Amino acid sequence: MAATVERKEYPISMRLPEADVAMIDRAASLRGRSRTDFVRDAAVRAAEEVVMEQGLIRMSPEGFADFMEILSRPPTIVPEMMEVLRRPAPWEPGYEPKR
Repeated sequence: MAATVERKEYPISMRLPEADVAMIDRAASLRGRSRTDFVRDAAVRAAEEVVMEQGLIRMSPEGFADFMEILSRPPTIVPEMMEVLRRPAPWEPGYEPKR
């Protein structure tokens, strides 16, 4: 039986208008990169930017002040959370899965 080899790279194929390819080729040449390297780097940078934006919270200075005021309040005790905190963790002695 043949061993399964994990893929380390995956092909991506796309169709582009000639003008787009010409622009990409020009930019890649200016950077001293191949078309593949240039497109891969540009796509990864764009993807990272989108992912990073998901972690940002944008708010006005007033909204931020309100947010900070709420965070500075004393915590509210939630009985259900206190019960969970009293239970042993799965790696601690006495842990029993909840059914």
